[in-house]
Parts: sequence; structure tokens; C-alpha cells
Amino acid sequence: MIIVCGNLRLVPGQRDTFIARSLPAIRAAREAAGCIDFSVSPDPLDPDRANVLERWESHAALQAFRGSGPDDDLSALIKGYDMGEYDVAP
Repeated sequence: MIIVCGNLRLVPGQRDTFIARSLPAIRAAREAAGCIDFSVSPDPLDPDRANVLERWESHAALQAFRGSGPDDDLSALIKGYDMGEYDVAP
């Protein structure tokens, strides 16, 4: 299993907009072959941060979906990020 997790630092005041506009990508990920879970959620302490958690059956499944990243309008709301990708053995 591959786990991708971390956080996104967003343009101040735009977290809820970012999450709302992420819904189509979240739905698409959850319907993608090999996706176990995919979530983008508001951080409970920082109003300008969103947390990301993805679980994939394999690196190949993750790579097949990777081309569907945020569009330019959504990317404009991201100021920075701290993400990691982990290969988890059963």
C-alpha cells in the first residue's frame, strides 16, 4: 500500500473555497482503480491549512491517477505544502 499524506498551506481566507473546489478531484480519486481512500480536510487549528490523506493499493495505481492534479485555478490557492509518500508493507 502507498500512503500519501501531508498538508497544504493556502492563501489566507481561501481554505473553504479550496476544499469545495477539490470535491470533483476527491470523487474522481475515490472512483479510480486502486484508490482505497482519498481525503482533503480542513485543519482544526489553522484556518489556512488543509490536510491530505491518500491510500492506494499500489504505486502503479497512484501514478495512473497522478496526472489528474489540481488545475491552475486551484493551484493558485496553494502557497506551499509539506507532503510525503510512503510505501507500507503488509
